[in-house]
Amino acid sequence: MRFPLTRDARCPFDPPAELRGLPAMSRMEFADGHLGWLATTAEAARAVLADPRFSARRELKHAPVRFTTPGGTGRPAPPGFFGAMDPPEHTRYRRLLTGQFTLRRMRLLEPRIERIAADHLDAMAAAGPPVDLVSAYALPIPSMVICELLGVPYADHEFFQSRSLQLVTLGGDVAGATADLAGYLGELVRRKRAEPADDLISGLIGDLTDEELANVAMLLLVAGHETTANMLALGVLALLERGIAYEEGLVEELLRWLSILQFGAPTRAAREDVEVAGVLVRAGETVAMSLPMINRDPGVFEDPDALDPRREEARRHLSFGHGVHQCLGQQLARVELRIGYGALFERFPRLRLAVPAGEVPLKRDSAVFGVACLPVAWD
Repeated sequence: MRFPLTRDARCPFDPPAELRGLPAMSRMEFADGHLGWLATTAEAARAVLADPRFSARRELKHAPVRFTTPGGTGRPAPPGFFGAMDPPEHTRYRRLLTGQFTLRRMRLLEPRIERIAADHLDAMAAAGPPVDLVSAYALPIPSMVICELLGVPYADHEFFQSRSLQLVTLGGDVAGATADLAGYLGELVRRKRAEPADDLISGLIGDLTDEELANVAMLLLVAGHETTANMLALGVLALLERGIAYEEGLVEELLRWLSILQFGAPTRAAREDVEVAGVLVRAGETVAMSLPMINRDPGVFEDPDALDPRREEARRHLSFGHGVHQCLGQQLARVELRIGYGALFERFPRLRLAVPAGEVPLKRDSAVFGVACLPVAWD
């Protein structure tokens, strides 16, 4: 089988229909003809992601779909792109960054995130309905937060948002966007080396080279706003389309139910022969993950296709990954989503879609599932 590129046509929130009923590990032909595997259950995914015999190194892996990565496929990750590295290289970067994203530090950011959300809600109210929730609210909040954390001027948000979009879009100008961001962030790093400030980039100047710092900043900048922005808007669409009132416990359930990472991410390459879920993965074979299927695993979640506000086991989702590569910014994302959803529905309790749900344009060609825009109104 080939990896399907769309969600279920009948319900875009659901996994692709072609993946229903597959075994835990299924043979899959990758975009370059490589014959690898697709993991579709939580048990199989955890086994692969936690096993050091599986590598995250880009030069060892095959891509499930035709998607150009920075630096080109088949090449080692450039310095600083620690998400495509294994220990000990990955460990060195991770250790430098982990302290910046602890739950305690993220909670200290709550007042600032609340202020950013309130300011954008004030602007929405002043503009009056209808408004595009993506551009007015969902995208600015995580963009401003990650800019302040890193020390990137938010005034340049149109520049880095447009390049970030190219990086996660199938057929996007990945090489051009990467070069633009590398040049921009490289110059920013040089300025901060001359005049350090109270931000993450400045704090790492003594530990990393300019190239490493620019690439680390690129990873954090792109991941720090693309994923959360799409989760905010897509989650609102899901709640409004289904008529479900927001409550705080819904954050984890929305993360599980929406599973916005698409196209087999994450992937791992077997360093040696490894048995997973009763099948033998040979050395050199790549395993892709279907997060939408994994997070709907009936062996973990009762009635998995239901969006259940009271689901107790929702936190068992793998939307932030598992193992040593588990998402560094997951606590920040949780805080932003909790505040973002809560403030929006408190301010506009009668929020509604301004167009039929079927007319909302979805990002089907993006590695991060979401909506291109979300027209909303309120009474």
